[in-house]
Amino acid sequence: MPEDKRLSKDLVGKTIVSKSGKKFGIVNDLVFETRTGELIYLILSQQTPHAETMDLEKNKTGDLLVPFSSVMSMGDFVIISEEDIV
Repeated sequence: MPEDKRLSKDLVGKTIVSKSGKKFGIVNDLVFETRTGELIYLILSQQTPHAETMDLEKNKTGDLLVPFSSVMSMGDFVIISEEDIV
């Protein structure tokens, strides 16, 4: 299986938390740059009140978008740096 498809499958359904332990929600889907295939955003579902207070972009349906550039590590959880999304 290609690396990007495996990464996609592994990310969807994971909980997103900040490095300080604040929960943001669950990865519902991903947004890729169509020309390059670069992963741009993680789309949140079940966003927490904390995530809603952040200045995150939204897609056309109002879902919160977490920039992939803020991801520090991926394992059982997706760990993000809040400093990189504000």
